[in-house]
Amino acid sequence: MMAIEPARRGRDRTGDVIIKRAYEAPEARDGTRVLVDRLWPRGLRKDKARIDIWMKEIAPSTELRRWFHQDPGRWKEFEKKYRTELRHNRDLVDQLRRLADGGTVTLLFAAHETDHNNATVLRSVLLSKRSTAKA
Repeated sequence: MMAIEPARRGRDRTGDVIIKRAYEAPEARDGTRVLVDRLWPRGLRKDKARIDIWMKEIAPSTELRRWFHQDPGRWKEFEKKYRTELRHNRDLVDQLRRLADGGTVTLLFAAHETDHNNATVLRSVLLSKRSTAKA
């Protein structure tokens, strides 16, 4: 398993987890930029993306991604199924949480839908794990 070290850019604040589309321009405040999609975003040049880590293994399974297909009517069920997949990938979630504990992390996704995508679920899981760990 790969060791993940935080990229030190800008003024990282411990614990910030930001989500944004991979197509948005990189900013210094992004900290470590982590692509959390299984597929590389269409039309995005690797030299322009400034992606520090591509964690495709933490993305929803191909079957779940295809089933959901950004259908808001399936959102609640997608969220539940993806959370189950994340429980089976606990070490990847823990790696990402440790990375976030070291500074700002930006979770990047390609979907057009900015409210209903895997990065929003992943961010919620990371923040909930942190608050239960501190309790």
